[in-house]
Amino acid sequence: MSSNDSELINCTIDHEIHQYLFAGAYILILFVGLPANAYSLYHAWVQLRARNELGVYLLNLTVSDLLYLASLPMWLQYIFLGDDWRHHEWLCQLCGVLLYENIYISIGFLCCISIDRYLAVVYPFRFAAFRTMKAATLVSVFIWVKELAVGAIFFSHKVLSVDRTNQRVCFEHYPMKPWEYPVNYYRFYVGFLFPLFILSVSYFRVLRAVNKSAGTQTAQKTRIKHLVTSTILIFLVCFSPYHVFLLARTMLERSCGFIEKVFNYYHFSLLLTSFNCVADPALYCFVSESAQRGIQEAQRVCAKAVCCCRRPKDKGMAITGRLAITATQSNEVATASDSRTGAAMVTLLQPMKTSQDV
Repeated sequence: MSSNDSELINCTIDHEIHQYLFAGAYILILFVGLPANAYSLYHAWVQLRARNELGVYLLNLTVSDLLYLASLPMWLQYIFLGDDWRHHEWLCQLCGVLLYENIYISIGFLCCISIDRYLAVVYPFRFAAFRTMKAATLVSVFIWVKELAVGAIFFSHKVLSVDRTNQRVCFEHYPMKPWEYPVNYYRFYVGFLFPLFILSVSYFRVLRAVNKSAGTQTAQKTRIKHLVTSTILIFLVCFSPYHVFLLARTMLERSCGFIEKVFNYYHFSLLLTSFNCVADPALYCFVSESAQRGIQEAQRVCAKAVCCCRRPKDKGMAITGRLAITATQSNEVATASDSRTGAAMVTLLQPMKTSQDV
């Protein structure tokens, strides 16, 4: 495609932040995110086989992250070429949709997980019909269809622009185009603010229920509090800065002056959203019993390979074993599946009760 087919950028934009910061960050995310999400994919499959509805959300969350990670080599080539897109426009559209829609698909499934845990802890039996494989599948289909419909908008507009150095810039319009305003307002209010409200309320109720639970041990309560706090913190760190700048650009950017001032801040906030691909497996996969056992086994193998003299009866390994036992007592925060019966068991608030419907 020739530069005559692309829209012109009249603003003077310095893309050095991409070369100095994005390149290294993307490589780090790629090398850490791929194995982490591959392991998360395996754990999601284990949960699905156990008929745990959390596995549906975990699987979709991981697939979304892997699709985004698959687009990173294209973005790295784009950065190494000095922000000059050398491929067809449809590839730019596809990579851009994978980048931006991963944000909102991830937010959607994080929200689903928070609601599921809220129902499991606060109403373990009353809303059992909403915590089934079928319900989780229907919700997942809705999230994908909703976000792909928003992403389809970008395939009906030009996303390649030509800057003053005659380089083709992908998915960047400066100043912002009028057709982007409603999309950005939808993203901020429906894609970010509303899920943030649901996430905050859900986990606040979970914390309150756990604090009131006489059947939950102090160590379990502390672990759940740390998990909930970390979830909200990562949500705020990864997604909040970007959406603040997105709203500011949508409301104030009508000329080159504004974007030239906030360009580096805006793109740094966009970079933070990519670390969600590393945070998702850490929060929603590695906190479970089976995942922790796998990590501990990998640590033992690595320790033996390096030291060749470590034994499981060492003091450090004994401490690790005790921590693993403590972690097992609060498996998946609210529920765990019985490996013999397939029944879901509420382990935190009602540790002695089981039900086929929970």
